[in-house]
Amino acid sequence: MYPHERSLVKQLAGKPFALIGVNSDSDRDEIKEIIKDKKLNWRSFWNGGSTSGPISTKWNVSGWPTVYIIDTKGVIRYKGHGQGIDPVIEKCLSEADVDVEIKHGDEDEDEDDDDKEDDDKKDEKKGKDKDK
Repeated sequence: MYPHERSLVKQLAGKPFALIGVNSDSDRDEIKEIIKDKKLNWRSFWNGGSTSGPISTKWNVSGWPTVYIIDTKGVIRYKGHGQGIDPVIEKCLSEADVDVEIKHGDEDEDEDDDDKEDDDKKDEKKGKDKDK
């Protein structure tokens, strides 16, 4: 998901679009490393180290990731897990008189594979930690 989000931020720079992340991990130092390693190019807020923190509670988030798309009038146009959001973003921007066609290149898919490999390594490490 990170490569897709990075691509959106890059393509929509200068347009009425903002990506904001909310992180609920408890280890803030680890969060900072992830932001650096994954080259996250958007602002991210800490949810108090819990999935039931103040932000997720206020926004009624019950699963991760949860994506909200809010149009330029402040109306929630999408709430879900992020699949198929590009057309929704394009439609919202079109209604704001901004024509865009969002495209993602092959490098995004390669980075998705890197993210999956990193996730697999983390899962493997967690399994080893449990065995100790």
